[in-house]
Amino acid sequence: MRGEVGKMLRSPMVLIVGLVTAWFIVAFLIVPNVELLQSVFAPKEGLSAWEKLARSRPAQRSLVNSLILAVVLSITVNAVGVFIVLVTRYYDIKGARFLWLGYATTLVYGGIVLVSGYKFLYGPNGMLTSALTTIVPVLDREWFSGAAAVIFVMTFATTGNHLLFLTSSMAKVDYQTVEAAQQMGASDGTILWRIVLPVLKPTLFAITILTFLGGLGALAAPQILGGRDFQTIAPMILTFANAPGSRDLAASLALILAAVTMLLLLVLNRLERGGTYFSVSKVPVALVKQKINNPVANVVVHVLAYLLFLIYVLPPALIVIFSFTNAESIAFARLSLDAFTLDNYITVLTNPAASWPFVVSVGYSAAAAGIVIVFILFVARIISRYRNRITATVEYLLHIPWVMPGVMMALGLIIAYDHANPLVGGWVLTGTVVILGLAYVIGKVPFTLRMLKAAFTGINQSLEEAASMLGASQFYTFRRVLLPLVLPAAAAITALNFNSMLDDYDMAVFLAHPFYQPLGIFIKNATEGETQGDTTAITFVYAVVLMVISGLTMYLVYGRTASGKKRRIRRCRIIVDTAKQEATS
Repeated sequence: MRGEVGKMLRSPMVLIVGLVTAWFIVAFLIVPNVELLQSVFAPKEGLSAWEKLARSRPAQRSLVNSLILAVVLSITVNAVGVFIVLVTRYYDIKGARFLWLGYATTLVYGGIVLVSGYKFLYGPNGMLTSALTTIVPVLDREWFSGAAAVIFVMTFATTGNHLLFLTSSMAKVDYQTVEAAQQMGASDGTILWRIVLPVLKPTLFAITILTFLGGLGALAAPQILGGRDFQTIAPMILTFANAPGSRDLAASLALILAAVTMLLLLVLNRLERGGTYFSVSKVPVALVKQKINNPVANVVVHVLAYLLFLIYVLPPALIVIFSFTNAESIAFARLSLDAFTLDNYITVLTNPAASWPFVVSVGYSAAAAGIVIVFILFVARIISRYRNRITATVEYLLHIPWVMPGVMMALGLIIAYDHANPLVGGWVLTGTVVILGLAYVIGKVPFTLRMLKAAFTGINQSLEEAASMLGASQFYTFRRVLLPLVLPAAAAITALNFNSMLDDYDMAVFLAHPFYQPLGIFIKNATEGETQGDTTAITFVYAVVLMVISGLTMYLVYGRTASGKKRRIRRCRIIVDTAKQEATS
């Protein structure tokens, strides 16, 4: 072990990367959290944060609301997510591919854009609300608010993980086992409950963790749709963080959020280890879509599937349609041929003031995605190449942003760097353009590290050994041998990171500079009741552009990969068929 560590430390590249990584971990992962804890447990004057929390009923109510939201979403999101995967991948439903495209709309738009879309449809001036008030004049136009509205929107907003990951797990279900159960007289419900769902349980555990954490730290949906009666932890933290005298109270809420997050991870990981989930067949056979034999159940499932399709598709479809209309049509949610125009797109493309939020978002996203991929390329290479206690410790420390909620990380940066700090050259970062970019980089480190480490692990070590025997240095080997092999994965990760930061609101609302506010804040402001129609029209154009960018990203990352797999499978089949023909001849 000591010899391996000594060999690692003798490499100049390892030393340089190690020093930069150590500074990054101390300055941006450890110190902000320590400062946050200190503000809670060591108050400078007056009441402690816990005493303030005990006296603040809104803060206590927000804690309860966050837990309720997280628990309810863990049930509703899994119920809807499992259903849409079953009707598109397991059951023989008419138009399944068409349905999948509708359900997949949440993969190309989400966050603040999705919430604004649902508010445009169901809000006080929304099309559905306007139609309902003509039928029921006494209907309150504010009916779509509170806990029910937040749960409804977040349920359909967070089923994308089911489409991406649960669909892949469905391919592991062995059709031979299903067919054997059918021959033994098992009902459709028994097969689904005893054979299909157990294979999906590991993925469901992981998705449940993500769903619970998303509900616990939700910001955009509760802030826009929650109203006064349903505010959760994250909006309350934002309120307290904006007042310097209440930052310790915000820190205490963020600390509770982090503690619940870690407790949940421990409990669900223990539950997951307690089960056994695999197919019993040694030679698994591809699953064949199952027909629903009961005619009543078949009709009910088809109706539910297409009803969900409408719920998924209407908000993004209306955003696209109304992006081509004038301010009056948007304000009254009315469509007419005379209202259609290209002025909104012309304004965004030609007016510097209108395009500025989009330029800011693209700049932040591109810079953060580029910095994190370059930085983690070297770190992931060293971690995968040298396996010892030092690299293991570094790897665990770099996963801190996954454990800590985003609002806690943002608040920690604000508290740690609202004064001159020698770790960053004595600069005050709070209130500057730099701090939001740093937060984006920090937040993307764990995901990028996990993906790149997997890419480096899959490389044959004999290639590096051959380069070393020929006298190549480590940096030359990394640049000319290893980097070309991981470049496709690095490009895909960069695209995903770039895409996920474009419409960010949760970090931006805490850290954005007043003159450099990205799209997320601009779109949120457009959802307010007093916003003018022209601003909403420009927001819709932004939303459409984001959908196009997200769609292209998903195609480049997943579509081309799937096409490549199909080509490889087709090529293998041609080779096998050719070999068989030669053998028979």
